[in-house]
Amino acid sequence: MIYLVRHGEAAAGWGEHPDPGLSDNGWIQAEAVAKKLIALDVSHARTSPMMRCRETASAYGNLTENLIHVEPKVTEIPTPGDIVDRRTWLRNLMAGRWSETPHDVKTWHQNLIEAVSALPDNTVVFSHFIAINAIVGQLTNSPSVTVFRPNYCSVTVLAKNGTRLKLIERGESLDTRVL
Repeated sequence: MIYLVRHGEAAAGWGEHPDPGLSDNGWIQAEAVAKKLIALDVSHARTSPMMRCRETASAYGNLTENLIHVEPKVTEIPTPGDIVDRRTWLRNLMAGRWSETPHDVKTWHQNLIEAVSALPDNTVVFSHFIAINAIVGQLTNSPSVTVFRPNYCSVTVLAKNGTRLKLIERGESLDTRVL
C-alpha cells in the first residue's frame, strides 16, 4: 500500500506565505495521524520538502524508527513565475482541467505520478491537496484538477502492484478554501 497524507493545517494561508509551518491545530492533527500510521505498520516514509509537510512527517518520525526522506517530486504544485496573485491563480487552476494547465505544471504532474509509482510498497507520503488530487485524478481517469477535497492529515490509500497503482480509499474530505 501507499498512504498519501495531506499535511496538517498551515500557520499561514497559501497566498500569505510561500512555505509556512504548521499551526497549533496542525501539530495536533499531525500527532493524531502519526498514531494512525503506526497502527498501519508503515515501512517507508517520504515527504515534500515544504515545511508544513516536513513538520507533519516529523510527528510520525518522532514516534517511529523510520527515517523520513525528502522527495522533491511530491512537493506543492509550482506557481508560474509571472503570477502576482497566487490565490486567484490557484482558485482558477482548481476549478479547471489538467489539459488547461501550463507546461511546467504538466511536467510537475507527470513527475509526481512517476515518483509515487516508483515508491516501495508500504510507504507513507506526506504531501499536498493538489498533489493528492493529481494522483487520485490520474487513477480515476478524471480530467479535473480537483476530484475531491482531502482534509488536513487525511489518509488516501493506494494499492501497489509493481509500478501500477490503484485507488483503494480516498481520505476524509473537507471544504478547503484558498486563503
